Amino acid sequence: MAMHTTAQRVFVYIFALWLGSLVTIGYVVAPVLFATLHDTQVAGMIAGQLFRIEGTISLVLGVALIVFANLLVKRGLAHYKHVRWYLLAMLICAAVVAFVLQPMMNAMRDEAASQGVSVMLSSLGASFGMLHGISSVLYLVQTLSGLILLWRLTKPTDLVKPYSPLQPH
Repeated sequence: MAMHTTAQRVFVYIFALWLGSLVTIGYVVAPVLFATLHDTQVAGMIAGQLFRIEGTISLVLGVALIVFANLLVKRGLAHYKHVRWYLLAMLICAAVVAFVLQPMMNAMRDEAASQGVSVMLSSLGASFGMLHGISSVLYLVQTLSGLILLWRLTKPTDLVKPYSPLQPH
């Protein structure tokens, strides 16, 4: 059972790091960029690069944690069956943004740049804004799914046994 406890703790640790990076980039760093930099186009370019990096982290860790959860289920930890659904939802959100929305937004940005204007000032501004809004909603869904999952993963009965000096650890 000690091996299962260690595996669960490693799982939660990796997941918490991933969720922390989502929250930090999306809800701390990106808003600070736009509040601090006077050029919103530069802030948007930096934020876009950070979100691409975060998307890669999400894809890699999402797949790795689903595989890890499958191993825990095979070891008899049935409650990890439900964990996989949250991870899958988070992975789907990240994949849609990374493979559908970001490439479309990048193409719009490049087309506007070739015309010498920022994307928001071009004829593509409304479409770009709509894609950005959808991307933001998916990021929020991904983050909220992660927060719910973290809450469920850290339930004391799952990971923590009451301390007893008479029981071996």
